[in-house]
Amino acid sequence: MASENDKNHRVRVAQYLRMSTDHQQYSLHNQSEFIKDYAEKNNMEIAYTYDDAGKSGVSIVGRHSLQQLLSDVEQKKIDIQAVLFYDVSRFGRFQNSDEAAYYSFLFERNGVDLIYCSEPIPTKDFPLESSVILNIKRSSAAYHSRNLSEKVFIGQVNLIKLGYHQGGMAGYGLRRLLVDENGIA
Repeated sequence: MASENDKNHRVRVAQYLRMSTDHQQYSLHNQSEFIKDYAEKNNMEIAYTYDDAGKSGVSIVGRHSLQQLLSDVEQKKIDIQAVLFYDVSRFGRFQNSDEAAYYSFLFERNGVDLIYCSEPIPTKDFPLESSVILNIKRSSAAYHSRNLSEKVFIGQVNLIKLGYHQGGMAGYGLRRLLVDENGIA
């Protein structure tokens, strides 16, 4: 355990949590607990929590907490040295890895490091290597999102071909009727 002197010199950080409805295994509680353990082991104090529940990571649009976090950092409303994320995909599955790099740059330009707790990347000692690793991880997160979207679309098309209604309530007065090959219900 940290000594009393170490506790007085803990690094102040924020944690950012995100969960899209498709990824229940990454519940906000599970992310927060993992990040909390990481922070304790690394002499960090979680001073702020920002979360976007039920938000897709493919864009910053609609992710009000991430936007607020970035704004708070740029306007110096909060005093932190880093933001902790569960992993790269919780930061975002931006379809353009340059967009992810841009937001990372904005944090770092303001003296705030981004730390991915479940996949530590040695950014300080190996900046070139960490840049390559981060770009691969960002691209992989974006690929996963696109791949999942295609699979969901194909699944919906197949259900439509089988006669199942996709979407909201069926139109008024319409019902599904199973008819055999002779046209008999």
